[in-house]
Amino acid sequence: MTQPPQPPNEPPQGGFGAPQEPPAGGFGAPQDPPPGGFGAPQDPPPGGYGAPGTPPPPPAQPPGPPQNAPYGYPQTPPQSAPGYGYPGQQPGQPGQPGQQPGYGYPTQPMQPQYQQQPYQQPYQQAGGSGAGGGKKLTAQMQIIIAAAVAVVLIIGGGVWFASSGGDDSDNETKGGSAGTSQGGEQAADGAGKEKAPDNNKAKVGFQLPAPEVADYTDVVGSWITDKAYVKTGVNQIVGYDLTTGAQLWTIPLPGQVCAATKHVSKDNKTAIAFEAAKRTGAKDYQTCTEVGAIDLTAGKLLWSKSVQGSNAGDDKVRFEEVTLSGTTVAAGGTDGGAAFDLADGTIRWKPEVSAEGCYDMGYGGGGGLVAARKCGSYDDPQVTIQNLNPLTGAPVSSFKMPAGVEYAGIVSTKPLVVAADVGDTAGDGSSISDFFSIDEKTGKLRAKIPADADKYAAQCGSTEVEKCQQVVVGNDKLYLPTEEHDDSTGSDNTNEIVSFDLATGKSTSDRADAGDSYTMFPLRMDGGNIIAYKMPPYDKGGRIVSINGSTFEETLLLENPSDESVRDAESSFSADYAEILYGDGRMVISESTVSKPTSSSLDEKSYLAVAFTTK
Repeated sequence: MTQPPQPPNEPPQGGFGAPQEPPAGGFGAPQDPPPGGFGAPQDPPPGGYGAPGTPPPPPAQPPGPPQNAPYGYPQTPPQSAPGYGYPGQQPGQPGQPGQQPGYGYPTQPMQPQYQQQPYQQPYQQAGGSGAGGGKKLTAQMQIIIAAAVAVVLIIGGGVWFASSGGDDSDNETKGGSAGTSQGGEQAADGAGKEKAPDNNKAKVGFQLPAPEVADYTDVVGSWITDKAYVKTGVNQIVGYDLTTGAQLWTIPLPGQVCAATKHVSKDNKTAIAFEAAKRTGAKDYQTCTEVGAIDLTAGKLLWSKSVQGSNAGDDKVRFEEVTLSGTTVAAGGTDGGAAFDLADGTIRWKPEVSAEGCYDMGYGGGGGLVAARKCGSYDDPQVTIQNLNPLTGAPVSSFKMPAGVEYAGIVSTKPLVVAADVGDTAGDGSSISDFFSIDEKTGKLRAKIPADADKYAAQCGSTEVEKCQQVVVGNDKLYLPTEEHDDSTGSDNTNEIVSFDLATGKSTSDRADAGDSYTMFPLRMDGGNIIAYKMPPYDKGGRIVSINGSTFEETLLLENPSDESVRDAESSFSADYAEILYGDGRMVISESTVSKPTSSSLDEKSYLAVAFTTK
């Protein structure tokens, strides 16, 4: 069923203006640390999950790849979002204030799924249960088999990686271009633009303190240009110097931003939706009715518009999300969808009354413009995916989702990939039971990819159309992370990124290991390469890697400092709700919502955004 958006709450008057300089004593300050300050070794909590105690000896046989099996942002943040590495909470479930475990210390260990469902080995082990199993091989035969296995592993080009039990940096290329492998192979979508720096050890670039607010407030929206980091604040959007974090410009708004698109035009224009008036109290919610375009280079609001649609009567149409495709800004919600010209805000279409009760819940943008359209009754809804002409809104093709689908998430528009929870069977809060690969020209189903909730870890918004995260599409493949499982030491967790062929729906041999004590997920595509973030253990900094789409060879692009104060700042952001951007040697992680500090967190520093740089 359609649910109205949960409105954010009231910030204090005067808005939020980030300071020009980081506060004295901030974790990125260049002075010497005080005695026992950041960087000083500290014992982890006794018995903590992932504590670096003496690991057991590694297994004689390293684990192989998983069995063949298929592979956002939730709209409402928890009251106390857990830090990275905290898997004891399902997306969308509220945390318990004052009871947040330390970074990397879950409330309970993850179940060893990959022991219960063992990997299928890429080759038959000598003396195994296959033909001739149990027969002792001669030394000469063992040598021949070992050589053959080595050839298979080399040809596989990333099919199988051993978990070394040590620092996984050995599996990451230390130099050269992330766009090609050592053999010069490129993925189908071409070489990436991101190059490995001469020194991939990052330092803190700048830090932006969280604004003071009366209650939960959306600050969704962040972008990077060649000169600025642009971030939503309270009743404003602010551009910061990409190197120093100094404020460059401010766009004041009549109300709070309630939706933003990640898509940006070639000339650095993007779209937002915001409230028509400021809030005057903690519970004084305003309706999200305004749509606008902003120039990220000039720091200007180009235009803002609202519409009155037949579905909304005489009231303004309410919007819950907004996207951009080419020169079309499209916004959708429970009142229906509307579209505007990016240049001047000219209305291209708005909600219309339909005898079937149809309306556009939302749109996916980027390379194409795709609508998720709902028709029918409350008890028997029908969701249709329509590839649209972005200038007129006329459907180019349509695909009817199967019965039991109430909402759908658009993962990609070209190629067209949709996620849905068919019959509410996912059971893990991800809103994904299956992925659908659709031919955007004909509307025919190419492949259906079941997403076993016990194996794969992507997620989409419960009602939003373009809020899928930790999953990307490229090279005509779907890339997604596996769920966490025991690493080779048995004392911490790890996972992998794997892929599925969009033409056949079958799993491929692609597999990239996060390494012991790390877990990772994809952020975006870079040509034919996957840019991924590695969440670190409690005593190290996070990493950005590029995974070659052809060989699945990893290149380390950036590694954050392991100083305690820096780790605390990085881990204060929740993976399920943070916005993580990476480009040209810089990583910025920011909040999508901020809230009033709880009594237990008054002494903790809260950040709107933290930047790291290798430059």
